[in-house]
Amino acid sequence: MRHARRRIVRRAARLAAVGGLLIGGTMVTRAVASEPADAPAAPHTLARSASGAGAGLVERLGSERTAGHWVGDDGRPVVAVTDEETAGSVRRAGATAKLVRHSMSELRSAASALRAAPRVTGTAWALDYRSNEVLVRGDSTVSGSDWSRLTGVAEDIGGFVRMERVRGTFTTRLNGAQPILSTAGRCSAGFNVTDGTDDFILTAGHCGPTGSVWFGDDKGDREVGKTVSGSFPGDDFSLVEYAGGKAGDSADVVAVGDGKGVRITGVGEPAVGQRVFRSGSTSGLRDGRVTALDATVNYPEGTVTGLIETDVCAEPGDSGGPMFSEGVALGVTSGGDGDCDKGGTTFFQPLPEAMEALGVRLIVAGQEDAGQEDAGQEDAGQGSAASSPAPGTAAPGAAAPGAAASVPGAGGRTLLARLTDRRNVGPGLLVVAGSLVALVATRWIRAEHDRKAYRQQYSATWG
Repeated sequence: MRHARRRIVRRAARLAAVGGLLIGGTMVTRAVASEPADAPAAPHTLARSASGAGAGLVERLGSERTAGHWVGDDGRPVVAVTDEETAGSVRRAGATAKLVRHSMSELRSAASALRAAPRVTGTAWALDYRSNEVLVRGDSTVSGSDWSRLTGVAEDIGGFVRMERVRGTFTTRLNGAQPILSTAGRCSAGFNVTDGTDDFILTAGHCGPTGSVWFGDDKGDREVGKTVSGSFPGDDFSLVEYAGGKAGDSADVVAVGDGKGVRITGVGEPAVGQRVFRSGSTSGLRDGRVTALDATVNYPEGTVTGLIETDVCAEPGDSGGPMFSEGVALGVTSGGDGDCDKGGTTFFQPLPEAMEALGVRLIVAGQEDAGQEDAGQEDAGQGSAASSPAPGTAAPGAAAPGAAASVPGAGGRTLLARLTDRRNVGPGLLVVAGSLVALVATRWIRAEHDRKAYRQQYSATWG
């Protein structure tokens, strides 16, 4: 009876050890196959679903009962409403309601009154949904008399127009992600688009007038293409036709430095409060949040309306570069004030409006070539192989307009580095080692028991 129990215990121990080997091997295999824990991840935000829910509620309830929507700190959609009944509808839909005094119609009417006033260069305004105000900013170039005159206009509109002076100057930001150069200056490639026949770079309109020829180097040896259409001021977008007609490999990738990139899958519209990323050749990859929509900026060159306002920093050299979030292409850099040391405000030309006006669509992930329609292009973002460098003031990455750029995580570290990283495979290796020790121990115990039994039998036989 005692020997039978021993056999059962030994057999159970062997089975447990073998099971541990299988489990530990699986853990190690999955850790090696996956991206290491400390590898740079693609820019990521969870605001898309909240943005869509908020936009749907605003559209259904109307501009007289609502005053915009944004993504709250908890990731849930927040909708500004003007009465308790509407607030109840918002709450029943699973969103947060904020009761405000002024409707979207009133905010837009105030913005229209500001646009109708005499133009003051160096000013900008946008609808601040969260404060339920129209925020008017004036940079350092605005004189005292002009500011007083504009303040008078704001007072006539009502108490929900807030005036604010800012440091720096509202300027268009020439240059950008991967540089393209012409006699008009140095600018940035934004996103790659197609009309079904030829491929183009969609970038900022202030970069250069129609007919501008762009090069990929400062020696003029490598022609990228020519500007064939655009709009600035009023809007801020333009179309550069590739010299060879095609964007090339990895046209759906936005480079973010160090040879890495983010693969773009479609185009969408941002929400206030959403986290976004911008890439530029001067300041590299930067992130921030959308602070307002439908912004108006009075640049020295002219007025641009309908822009996206963000707190993402930018510097001269970042203009035309792509703004995106979770593979969703949102806009191209227009201009702003401040820098990446002190911070500031940066404005972006929305992508859907520009693409509709130009009659093009994004070249996105999943298309076999630039001329094919992507069936999955719904609300994601687009790509440009002409993109930007790593954070900071480092030189642009290896990806040039139309050239290939690797996606974050595609390369990863070597197999040896992964195996020696205890954060990735340590638990699996520990299970494997423990199982091996248990297996060896059970076999040794069995062998010792067999030898002892043999000696006893031998002694009894010869005794």
